[in-house]
This record gives sequence, structure tokens and C-alpha cells, in this order.
Amino acid sequence: GFTELHLMICCGTLFLVTSIDGTLHKPTIKAEPGSVIASRSAVTIWCQGTLDTEICVLHKEGSPESWGTQTPEKPENKAKFSIPSVTQQHGGQYRCYCYSSAGWSESIPFLHPSPVATSGENMTLQCVSLEAYGKFILSKEDEKFSISLDSQYIHHNGHYQAMFSIGPVTPVHRGTFRCYGYYTVTPQFWSLPSDPLEIHVSGLSKTLSLLSHQGHILDPGKSLTLQCCSDINYDRFALYKVGTINFTQHHHKWTQAGLSLANFTLGSVNSSTGGQYICYGAHNLSSEWSASSDTLDILISGQLPFTPFLSVKPNSTVHPGDNVTLLCWSRESVNTFILYKEEAVYQPQRLKSKFQDQHFQAEFSVSAVTSAISGSYRCYGSRNSSPFLLSYASAPVELIVSGEVALNCQSDSQFKP
Repeated sequence: GFTELHLMICCGTLFLVTSIDGTLHKPTIKAEPGSVIASRSAVTIWCQGTLDTEICVLHKEGSPESWGTQTPEKPENKAKFSIPSVTQQHGGQYRCYCYSSAGWSESIPFLHPSPVATSGENMTLQCVSLEAYGKFILSKEDEKFSISLDSQYIHHNGHYQAMFSIGPVTPVHRGTFRCYGYYTVTPQFWSLPSDPLEIHVSGLSKTLSLLSHQGHILDPGKSLTLQCCSDINYDRFALYKVGTINFTQHHHKWTQAGLSLANFTLGSVNSSTGGQYICYGAHNLSSEWSASSDTLDILISGQLPFTPFLSVKPNSTVHPGDNVTLLCWSRESVNTFILYKEEAVYQPQRLKSKFQDQHFQAEFSVSAVTSAISGSYRCYGSRNSSPFLLSYASAPVELIVSGEVALNCQSDSQFKP
């Protein structure tokens, strides 16, 4: 929360409208002599903080610099900002920030995105705040390390940010990072720190697989366990959901047929479970994580309120070498169709939809079919706003390849992404 002061000009008169959000410990702001001020008249803006406020800053929205700093006057602890002759340039929205022993009176910056960086590559950390800080500082815990950058105003979302580039990344970059903001007129006063972001450094060798024995598309309420597997005897594993800052370590592992494995039980799935997952491995004596596994998509069905249709052309029984097409369509708006073969180990195939004959559709085609494509298929729809949340499943279509066929080592590739 924050307090705003709006200054508007109409017919040569400057109107001052004060709004206070009522959030505890936020400064109040008001204008004197009143809410209507004639052009070229004097106006005083008062900021009042808490009893332990040390300094207040007045900032005009859209202005790269503050309009000044003042020490609050006792006993009311008000800071006074005077404009002797108002003009059109003074019109706009003002905010008042006060600093006390608890820090600045506005929201804390946040630091993101990914907690995993690959050794040898560059890494960018983004510090973001709704507040108009002049500079941001990035620091690393337990080290005398800091980088200061000017903030940039992002017009489309009204945020202030700084992008910190670090690299090439080495294991020494692993650790906990935080960022701070401060106003250029008060560089000695920093904001409260952002939430910590722990950076893990992964290696360059790829030796892991991430599997879902429950399949890639799940109904809400189903139980989900992901298994990270490697032919290298790692001592610990970690699971990461792409786009979050959650990094789940799993120190328990077991071996099977020369493989080291770890199970990550995610429990009963819901809409928030959908997304992309990757896993990492590490040795106890090393601070460096392996390279990531390939991404694993987990899709949640029944999250969009419609059911697509699935049909097969020319028919559901074909002979080896024939061509076959599975047609998925819906009258509802669909950006992408997903074709899923039941009990398949590979990930579902996706195709962008096309609007044709008053409905959305996608054609999944295979030429020179083999027995590998025999099975039961279902179709789902998704939208760009939530690509991992699907519609209800279509009715199943059973595809049968009849007749004998020679063994083909490449046959499993049909209908794979």
C-alpha cells in the first residue's frame, strides 16, 4: 500500500485530491491551503510518517528524480514540501515515502527468475519493484559482493526494474542472492531486502531422465510421483518446476540395475500441478549440480469446460504401409490440440489449431503406418493462456493395424512429437 496525492489542472485552476489507502504504518499526505489551488499560487504538501520516521521523500509519478527529501518536524512528525508557485508542470500524481528503523514505507522488491544456472553460461537476475527507486543493488549472502544499477521504468506494467548479468557462471556463483532499492537522493538508506533467491549451478553433462509412471495427462485428484533416474551414481537429486523459484531437494535415493533413482511424490494433483518439470543430480562431495534432464510436461485434464471430438480417416482399421489421419476438432475456441495414446511412454503430440468450416481443428497424420501406432487415442484442447490445463478428453478411438509386419527399430517414432 501507499498514499497518493493527485494534482489536476482545469480551466487555469490546480485541483489537489488526496487519497489514503489506510494501510498500517504508511505515511499520510495532504495539501494546504486546500484541495483547490489557483495557478501561480503557493501550495504546501505534508507527509506524516510514524513516530520513528527519520526522513521522507516526495516523488511525482513519471518523474525520474524525486521532488526532494525532508526531515519530519516534531511533534507531529510531519515533513514539509513547499511549491511557491504552481504551474501546469506540477499537475500529476504524487507519492510520499518515509524511512524508519523498519525500512522504507513501501513494498519490498522481488528477485527472480530461475534458481538454476548452467556452468559456463551467462545468468541474468531481475530485480523488480512497484516503487520508483533510482537504483537497485544486488548482493550475495556471506560475501562482500554487490552490484548497483540504475532502475528502468517499464511502461506496460508500471514496474521499475534492473537486470543484473552475471557470467560465465562457475560453482562460486552458487549461493543466496538478495536485492535492495534506494532513492538517488538518499543513497545511505536502502529498502528492506527482497526475498532470498538461492542459485544452484548445474554442470554440462546430461545423464538424467525424468519419468511419470502415471502418464503425462492426469485427472484432478489423481496421485502423481515423478522419478529422476541416472546411470551415474548420484548421491542426491533435486526437482524443479520451470517458471517457479521452488527447488525441491531429495537426499534419499535407491539403485536398480546399475541406475540411481529418486522418487518425488507430488500427491493429489490439481490445476497448480500442471507445468514443465526437470531434475538434477549431484554428488555429496560436490557443490555443483549436473545438467538438467529433458523437460517433462504434466498436463491436467478437465480444466476447460468443453469436450473435443476425435475421428479417424479413412477408418480405424488400416494395413501396414497405409496412410492414416486422426482429426481432432471443437466448436469451442482452441489454440492447440493434444493427441495422447494411452499407456504411451513418450509425451503427447501437440498441433496448433486451424479455424475451418465453423470449428477449430487439427489433423495428426502418419504415412506408411506400422503396428507401433496401434492403440487407443484421446484428444484434448488447450488455450495459450494456460497451455498445461486441458479440456475434458474426447471419446477414445481405437486404431488397429492389421496383418503381419516386419520388425522395424524406428517404428516407435510414429505419432511421437
